[in-house]
Amino acid sequence: MAAPPMTGPRFNEWIQSPKVRVIDENGENLGVMYTREAIAQAAEVGLDLVEVSPNADPPVAKFLDVGKYKYEAQKKANAARKSQKTQEIKEIKVRPNIDDHDYDTKMKKIIEFIGEGDKVKVTLRFRGREMSHGQLGMALLQRVQADTAEVAKVEAYPRMEGKQMLMVLAPK
Repeated sequence: MAAPPMTGPRFNEWIQSPKVRVIDENGENLGVMYTREAIAQAAEVGLDLVEVSPNADPPVAKFLDVGKYKYEAQKKANAARKSQKTQEIKEIKVRPNIDDHDYDTKMKKIIEFIGEGDKVKVTLRFRGREMSHGQLGMALLQRVQADTAEVAKVEAYPRMEGKQMLMVLAPK
């Protein structure tokens, strides 16, 4: 007997329970039978006995081609992984004395990023004398928060970090 399969379902002689509920290659229930007997019947048809539901009582086994079954399962897992969307953090940089048109352009980008399901980190950079006017920066970030209220929630409220003020927005 060869080494047991490390990945995937148990099949043929590696099925440990003495009795299994058997389903044939056409999807018909053949009832509960001894595992050895079921393996013999599967071999007659030229297929393997594959355990598809090991936690049932008794376990459910099907007449299948093991290689094909594993290939299909792997294909399904790859498709699921491919369709998954990872959430990224996009950064938008602004200055305290930003003009209205520039602000509108930045807001369009923020709303676009949130619409794609990404988080947005708004970085407000202070230079020189602007440092003494922290309230202007706070007012600007509160304006951003108000303008994105219907599409985003604030994940990290505005806070100072050195010469910049940060805020993180996440999709609702």
